[in-house]
Amino acid sequence: MSFDLSRTVLLPVDVQRGFDDPSWPARWNGEMEANGRALLACWRRLGAPIIHVRHDSVQPGSSLAPSHWGNAFRAGFEPLDGEPVVAKSVNSAFIGTDLDLRLRRIDADQVVVFGISTDMCVSTTVRTGANLGWKMVLVPDACDCFDLSDGEGGTIPAETIQAAHVATLRTEFCKTMSTAEVVSRASEPAPSRAA
Repeated sequence: MSFDLSRTVLLPVDVQRGFDDPSWPARWNGEMEANGRALLACWRRLGAPIIHVRHDSVQPGSSLAPSHWGNAFRAGFEPLDGEPVVAKSVNSAFIGTDLDLRLRRIDADQVVVFGISTDMCVSTTVRTGANLGWKMVLVPDACDCFDLSDGEGGTIPAETIQAAHVATLRTEFCKTMSTAEVVSRASEPAPSRAA
């Protein structure tokens, strides 16, 4: 499957500095940032559409609140001039935002998603997008998530959380592709569109 990049939007979700705050548990994917930057570089090189998602938390004390240093995008993930930002305050980038409208206005067909965290805002965005009829593609090796409490005194490792959520999403809501595969397919000639 190659991409018609004129209709395939790259959607980085919540790639923000606040996840470095000590209040967050351990993350696992040390390749997330390099892979995410590779996706951005590919889309920019090919002039394809990018819409950035930023979480503007309304939770007291959140490291992602607009007044907190952590609300800013991580180094290398700042939007360039002309790249729109959709600000959200819940998990899904489609809820309470104009993301769906933006996609329709540019005649998008497919949405390639990566970011933080796989099991929360990334997953919820993919699920909502699929339910709204968008062709969703998840790039797991450009995603990251955190260790979670099991509610009984133990910890579920972030890598296990990631694997379970990616499996669920792949089964029902999206296609999954590696960063290398996405970049390779994005660089192929676009399929011809029916007249």
